[in-house]
Amino acid sequence: MLSLAAFLVLSAAWGVASAVDKSNFVSTNGTGFSVNGSEFRFIGTNVYWLQALDNDEASHTKDHELRLSKAQDIDNVLGNISLANITVVRTWAFNDVPQVPENGTWFQVLNNNGTATLNMNETTGLPKLDRIFDMAAKHNITILPVLTNNYNPIAGDNLTDPDVLGLGRRDVLTGNALPRNYLVRCFLTPMISLSPSRRATISVEWQDADAYVRAFNGTSHDEFYTNPDIIAAFENYTVTLVKRYVNRTNLLAWELANDPRCNSSIAASPSCNTTIITLWHSRIATLINETDPNHLVSAGTAGFFCADCPKSFPPHTVPPPQTSPTPDQRRNAKTMPKPLTNKRILAERKESRKKNRALKMKKSPPAEGVRVRGRWIATPTRRQEEDQGVGSAFDGSTGVDSEDILSIPQIGFSSFQLFPDQNQYAPNDPSLSAFNNTLEAGLNWIIAHGESATMFGKPIVLSGFGLVTQNAAPFFVPFNTTIAPFANSQVGNISLDPGVLPFGVTDAQQDDAYSQWLQQGILSGLAGIIQYQWGQGNLTAGPANASIIAPSISENGVVSSNGVTTQPNSTGISPQDGYSFAGQGESTVQGTLSGAANQFVPDS
Repeated sequence: MLSLAAFLVLSAAWGVASAVDKSNFVSTNGTGFSVNGSEFRFIGTNVYWLQALDNDEASHTKDHELRLSKAQDIDNVLGNISLANITVVRTWAFNDVPQVPENGTWFQVLNNNGTATLNMNETTGLPKLDRIFDMAAKHNITILPVLTNNYNPIAGDNLTDPDVLGLGRRDVLTGNALPRNYLVRCFLTPMISLSPSRRATISVEWQDADAYVRAFNGTSHDEFYTNPDIIAAFENYTVTLVKRYVNRTNLLAWELANDPRCNSSIAASPSCNTTIITLWHSRIATLINETDPNHLVSAGTAGFFCADCPKSFPPHTVPPPQTSPTPDQRRNAKTMPKPLTNKRILAERKESRKKNRALKMKKSPPAEGVRVRGRWIATPTRRQEEDQGVGSAFDGSTGVDSEDILSIPQIGFSSFQLFPDQNQYAPNDPSLSAFNNTLEAGLNWIIAHGESATMFGKPIVLSGFGLVTQNAAPFFVPFNTTIAPFANSQVGNISLDPGVLPFGVTDAQQDDAYSQWLQQGILSGLAGIIQYQWGQGNLTAGPANASIIAPSISENGVVSSNGVTTQPNSTGISPQDGYSFAGQGESTVQGTLSGAANQFVPDS
């Protein structure tokens, strides 16, 4: 029979939930979070590539202190994040591969026969997450782990050359003719003088929801949410992970998936809809709640609405207070927002455009028209703008109804994202400049989700936001592709294509947008705001961690048939997919985030 001490040791090792003080874990308190009896609101950052860092050659040792001392890159990154007053790091807690790679980190092999094999190796496998949690605790950082990602683009998705359609192994690039701007969106770039297209050839691959679909011979993306065998495989991985970290107090919540939706690298079936995505969230959230009573469960959606869609979970809105409030309460109370409907969305847009048009006419009267009592009236030949509908961010066409998901009892809080370079949140207003359209759409998107939190009485977190600058445009790779579209057509604010404007905003515009969006998030009562993504230099890049896979480049810009070069012990910089601030206004962005973090002062 095991002694009590032995049982407790094994319980910790197996992740068995033991009697713990629940106040040490993050919990919800209305539209906010609390921990240890105090309010917990935060500014965070995304470091999805954290597990790829190695530089801990002694990680195989059983000596806990020695393992930590060798995790230098992870320690340095988290230490710098902490110095910026950032207290939450959102990171990938998955790394699925189709076959065992020769180098680097991997957590699970998804075999082509529909089975999965976990990697529990201390150096390359799932236990690497232990060091992330340990290092985060050292720097008073809370981790938000994400269980999978919606997208899994592979080279063949973007190329017509049949010789590269079968590319599967991330560290074997022989016998192919990849273009110079080939990229599998996660890579650690060596800090040497490289053109954007050269930098884009260096990659570290994570495989995600569609990797399950491919492994189980599925034909549509939504089979990830409906196929019983795929769901069982994902649940097996989820339960293993959740049990392992059930007693970690610096784990914020389990985020089910990053940006789950109907469309992805593999096309969705015509039947995919909001109900399918919502019910999947309910199933996985219930499983985690039953396995881990200590941690919250978060939806990781991009926050799309479906205002007039039928609901699987009727909303339980927070009722207004029944007692007479004090004068201070009346001053600080939030007005309960009206329910979101298509009619309301269109009416508010119409009113906003009316105000913007009036302001523009006041500043710059039109050259044509009739002036009546001090107002400019359009000529009869001027066509009025047609109703463009509510748009894909509000009509459910993505398969996401964030309010229905937020109503799931097992979902502790919801999320949304803000990437105007890749999603359109409202039709452009012709009275505004391109940048002001982007700025206003972001502000209104934040306000809408702040109102949703108030109405449903649950926290909402902005889990990722970013704008691509003109200087970063050559490195920009959209989330569901492997191609950097501006790699060879733009240098800074200069477009190499005649008559084409440069892509992206200026550095000053990015700073302006970030400052206003952060301030609006604070005013709207968001429980947390997470920037995408952190940038870091002076990282170890070499064959020991498979983070530098640098194919040789020929004069015509094509990878040679058998050229895979490495640079042992070289210094690297973190992934740049257009959103990293490493070398791109780094101090300004860090200062903006740090300033916002100082406004999230916990109660005493």
